[in-house]
Amino acid sequence: MRYVLYILLLSGLLIAGCQSGPTPAEQIYVHLEQAVELEQDFEDQQDPMVKLEQEEKAIYDQIITLGMKEIDKIKELSTEASVIVDERKERLEKERESILKSKEEFSKVEEIVTNIEEEELRELANQLTQLMANRYESYEKLYNAYSTSITLDKELYELFQQEDLTMDQLESHIEKINDSYEEVITLNEMFNEITTNYNAAKKEFYTAAGLEVTYEE
Repeated sequence: MRYVLYILLLSGLLIAGCQSGPTPAEQIYVHLEQAVELEQDFEDQQDPMVKLEQEEKAIYDQIITLGMKEIDKIKELSTEASVIVDERKERLEKERESILKSKEEFSKVEEIVTNIEEEELRELANQLTQLMANRYESYEKLYNAYSTSITLDKELYELFQQEDLTMDQLESHIEKINDSYEEVITLNEMFNEITTNYNAAKKEFYTAAGLEVTYEE
């Protein structure tokens, strides 16, 4: 099992703008902040996901303390844990749906970047879009790895339903789960690092563009 809380996007509030029509930088600002808003459901899944993982681990810890003579209790607990796994999967799908909506909104930025006349500012905007593209790609890898881990967890509780389960079978499957979550943790750290770098780059772009922005951490 693993407990991971993703780092989230920094949201900004524009407090001054151009009265003669939005500049390309201001147009980009609108889409960047809309992308943040569209990740709200992603953010809303984080604490509940951690709570579900903790509940599941508590049940798992109970199961492994029981002997096979208590198979009925093991079956009961594994059924409870399996339901929690299903809930985690549902939240993961909501999380990904939020990310995909954010990605779609962010894609609108790329065509605006070409309209920036200042070379230095355009370069900063290009760096920003590349970082976000890397972030979305990193999340997809994380999503796939975590989906695999959830599948393995589900299979574990199905194994606990078998009265002829051997220790070798159990140990082999748990090893797969541990390897899977090691990958999840590595990918999560990568995703968080890219998100941190993106947040810093976004601040730099706003400053270089002369946008007066306050931030909501």
